[in-house]
Parts: sequence; C-alpha cells; structure tokens
Amino acid sequence: MNEEKICCPKFDPTPWDNKEVVWSDKLFIKEKTCSLFYMPLNMGSMMKKVCTKMEKSGASPDVKDWVMLSRDLSPWKCEHYLAVNKEVSDSDNVKLSGTFLTKVFEGPYKEVKNWYKEMQKLAEEKVVDKNNIYFYYTTCPKCAKKWGKNYVVGFLKIR
Repeated sequence: MNEEKICCPKFDPTPWDNKEVVWSDKLFIKEKTCSLFYMPLNMGSMMKKVCTKMEKSGASPDVKDWVMLSRDLSPWKCEHYLAVNKEVSDSDNVKLSGTFLTKVFEGPYKEVKNWYKEMQKLAEEKVVDKNNIYFYYTTCPKCAKKWGKNYVVGFLKIR
C-alpha cells in the first residue's frame, strides 16, 4: 500500500469560525518572505531556515495551539508569525497579546484579496485598526488539493 506522506493535517474549521481568540504573551518567531504581487516567493526556504533554527534551540511548533499568521506588508514583502513552545535563538522572538476575531474562508488562494476586503469591512464594523489583519493558511497547496478543501482563517485584532 503506497500511502501519501501527510504534510498538513486535515483542518477542522468549526472551532475557528466566528470565534474570539484571546492570547496573553503568546510566543511566536517572526520571519519575512519576498513576494511578487502578494505571492510569496521563498516560503519553502524560509520554512527550512525556521525549522533548522528551532531544532538547534530545542524548540518546536506550539502543537497545543499551532498557528502561523501571515500579514502582507506590501506587494513585495510578507511577515509570518510561527507559534513556538519556547524562544528560538538567532530569531525575532515576539509575543502577541490581545483578542482576535476569526473568520474561516474556503476556496483558492487567489481569493485572498476578497477575503482581505471582508476582514477590512469587519474592522470598520468593529471600529478597529484595519492594519491588524492576519491570515492563517491552514494547509499547503499540495495538501489543500489532497484534502479537497483549502481553508484560510482570517484574524482581526479587536482589543
């Protein structure tokens, strides 16, 4: 039996849709990627670099509360926040605190611009800063195809 290697676990959107997520000093490492009109160009190499740094530091992804948030800074640059269980040496260790409202989207990655507009509209409704929008891409493109669904979770910091 030739089983496919599981890269990304199957994602259950139920616990994430229209929820409030509260973090107090949740630990992340922050990395950046280059983009071409919002499409990341070096995501794979960035992830390899992060995994090497985590391994050297004896850190691992925060499996209890795993999330990797992404935020576009421009059409040419994106920053990513990877939840970890301890500080990682030679990395930009950051702690995020606040209350985030989540919204689950499903569809091809090309729809992100529309999902971003929906999150901006939500920010206007909540009267909060539109610059505090992040996305959690729950699966890589290969696994999205394998699972038959591509879920993306929008995060809006509301407090």
